[in-house]
Amino acid sequence: MEQKAARASAAVYTGLSLVLVAIFLLLTPGQEYTPVARYGGAVWVFILSMIIFMPIVIPYVKKYQG
Repeated sequence: MEQKAARASAAVYTGLSLVLVAIFLLLTPGQEYTPVARYGGAVWVFILSMIIFMPIVIPYVKKYQG
């Protein structure tokens, strides 16, 4: 059961982080920013959102899977 909750929570917070990356890339048009700035920013958004979402999502998924 613990393994199932861990996989489900990893899928949720990774998905949420990827959604934020997509929003970031949509909000930074290529004409205004260099590719290095856009993709570097996207990596930064992904890493920070993973750090923020992990401690929020894991207990939530464990609570509702049990």
